[in-house]
Amino acid sequence: MDIFYPIKILADFITYSLLKIKAETLLAEAVDYFIFDTIKILILLAVIIFIVSLVRTYLPPEKIRQFLIKKNPYLGYILAALFGIITPFCSCSAIPLFLGFVQAGVPLGVTFSFLVASPMINEVALVLLFGLFGLKIAALYIFSGLIIAIVSGIIIGRLKVENLVADFVWQNQIKNINLGNEKMLFKDRITYAKSYTWDIIKKVWPYIIIGVGVGAWIHGYVPADFLAKYAGADKWYAVPLAVLIGIPLYSNAAGVIPLVSALTEKGVAIGTSLAFMMAITALSLPEFMILKKVMKTKLIFIFAGIVGLGIIFTGYLFNFILK
Repeated sequence: MDIFYPIKILADFITYSLLKIKAETLLAEAVDYFIFDTIKILILLAVIIFIVSLVRTYLPPEKIRQFLIKKNPYLGYILAALFGIITPFCSCSAIPLFLGFVQAGVPLGVTFSFLVASPMINEVALVLLFGLFGLKIAALYIFSGLIIAIVSGIIIGRLKVENLVADFVWQNQIKNINLGNEKMLFKDRITYAKSYTWDIIKKVWPYIIIGVGVGAWIHGYVPADFLAKYAGADKWYAVPLAVLIGIPLYSNAAGVIPLVSALTEKGVAIGTSLAFMMAITALSLPEFMILKKVMKTKLIFIFAGIVGLGIIFTGYLFNFILK
């Protein structure tokens, strides 16, 4: 059973029983989506932040940093992207780990490689893509996702944009210098993890509400056939349009793959459909709303621009190879 099924039951109860919204309407779909995803993301954030902060009390930040940058300077980017594959988070719930990496002293570019890879590529997406489209497309998608994550991280790392990260992130990094002390009592580690979790949740929850709210409205009111109508295989602008349409939406890879299958059946080229999927998973508007609290708008635009261009290039490349 889906671990989020109880949340779905609760969202349905609030939508249809408490609010008494008529079922099978656009409003009902949007409200149900909003309630479900808001509760899910808040729970995920709390759990993930707590676990990451607890684990971090056992790991000296300097050792983590040295491990990721020793010998080959590009090894950290590759390891972060590969780690993203085995952490099947959506773009919003990957942010706590992103914060954890930064505050543990991991280079900013390396953390962005993880932030791109984690929502975009995971074992669930691989299995579903293989089942719907075959091994060739599944392998191409995973490979291209890794390349986008690694290259994006390298570029952001070279730009030296640490000054665009919120001050409280670096302040917490300074506080974390004393973490990793083997003599620290377990109850003190728990206390630290709870305090840190609550501190972060207090800072980001309004952005979660706003971001998911926008995504829910679009999810409920934008027709499913919109992309198929305006981004058909014969349109030269189909790939960038698909990326732009995908950004306001919000889903994980597993949730959007069935839609990708439906789009290809309606005549949308496979590269365009996969670019649409990548944009939804790696460049979601709710993610940007949460990131707004931890970094300046300029860095969000840099991040979105670099990853977006990578996705557009990949979409065109897929269309050329698979036509």
